[in-house]
Amino acid sequence: MPVDTPLTEHGTAALRGVRIADFSRVLAGPYATMLLADLGAEVVKVERPGTGDDTRAWRPPADASGTSTYFLGVNRNKRSVTLDLATDEGRDRARELIAGSDVVVENFRPGTMDRLGLGPEKLRAADPRLVYCSVTGFGTGAGAALPGYDLLVQAVGGLMSVTGEPDGEPVKTGVALVDVITGLHATVGILAALRHRERTGEGQLVEVSLLGSLLSAMANQASGYVAAGVVPGRLGNAHPSIAPYETFHTADRPLALAVGNDRQFAALAALLGAPELADDARFRTNPDRVAHRDALRPLLQDRLRTRGADHWASVLPAAGVPAGPVNALDEAFAFADRLGVRAVVDVDGTRQVAHPIRLSATPASYRARPPELGEHTEDVFPADRSADG
Repeated sequence: MPVDTPLTEHGTAALRGVRIADFSRVLAGPYATMLLADLGAEVVKVERPGTGDDTRAWRPPADASGTSTYFLGVNRNKRSVTLDLATDEGRDRARELIAGSDVVVENFRPGTMDRLGLGPEKLRAADPRLVYCSVTGFGTGAGAALPGYDLLVQAVGGLMSVTGEPDGEPVKTGVALVDVITGLHATVGILAALRHRERTGEGQLVEVSLLGSLLSAMANQASGYVAAGVVPGRLGNAHPSIAPYETFHTADRPLALAVGNDRQFAALAALLGAPELADDARFRTNPDRVAHRDALRPLLQDRLRTRGADHWASVLPAAGVPAGPVNALDEAFAFADRLGVRAVVDVDGTRQVAHPIRLSATPASYRARPPELGEHTEDVFPADRSADG
């Protein structure tokens, strides 16, 4: 699969000159700091001596060198230092690092950084310009003691209740989506805080929780409950407010149909050889189709089974009807490549998923592969030649 030529120019990076002391691990925090690093920030990743970030041990899968691909996926463009924060020396080194940084990111349990003398109140008293981002599972109140695991948040936060077949068990998403969403929210919060500091000279505390991020990302489902008291259930691949907007069987594999308006439905009906469906009182408007989806689905299903998914994925979009096959991940990357959406980059011999944001003047840069544990301790703390590194 083709890959982008790595971008190594850093001089035009949007976040050039921003230094981040990254005490986060696993996914939400590291994803945020990698996105910021891609945009030019200098990120120093603080890891536990001997073991480092938990995801270093999360394998298989691993690349050819045996490195966890989970770790590789969210830690490029960073330098790694090892510090034992349980020791005075480790905490002193941490304060030294923070003193030269613009942003601190951490996702320890609430209160941990305060106990270490590295909490936001103390650090920001010493440096009012500091932006301090704290990522938690359930906030700093009554939920502070709850462990912030993505699966747990998907369960208690309602996502699993709307995911799965109507007569089946609640299921989680196929990726730790809550962590990813929280990482994105942390990124937005940090950028907003940096902009505020640019105007006023003052930093601030940025707090993001997995639960709050999920409830926000539930979007229309959450709004349906908050604004109308509707508690949604599981609809499989169907949509609560649009029809037909789900997957259908074809002659070979599933096809996704995303018919968002009446014009698209009329085009679909015509292509399926059943233009009368668009004039049927049960299906004339989207609310009608939602109300009668159980009657509509088999009428569409019978016709879609006559040809394969690739056929429908060709003729339907050509007629203005959004449709596509349910791809495996290898097919998804190949599809992106065919469309010219470059999704893979090579970073010092390590294949990586590309940064998703395209900036015309300050593009993302891929300056360094994910670091070895403690690889840069002596570079960051040149006077220290102890076993910490």
